[in-house]
Amino acid sequence: MHEALTNLHLITLTPWKVIGLLGTLLFTARWFVQFYATKKQKKVVVPMSFWYLSVAGSVLTLAYFIWGKNDSVGIIQTAFPMLVSIYNVFSHLRQHKPETVRPGGPEET
Repeated sequence: MHEALTNLHLITLTPWKVIGLLGTLLFTARWFVQFYATKKQKKVVVPMSFWYLSVAGSVLTLAYFIWGKNDSVGIIQTAFPMLVSIYNVFSHLRQHKPETVRPGGPEET
């Protein structure tokens, strides 16, 4: 997992680095999901997909920091948001019915 897959100019990609980058991409994508949901609803909204992306992104990033890089600061920095995200997913699932996607929205009325 630490052997180079490719070298792009001065960047060496290993499988662990790809996992870490994918985790970062998912963790960042959650903000675009939240932005879109807020814009569509015309009020601040944090959809469940925000929390799912948070959990998936932080799990991948945490795996990179534990096994790929062995970086204690990265582990601590990623573990707390992951725990909060997991808590929020379970909290939401305990208190609410599963989300249903319905066609339409404010822009179609």
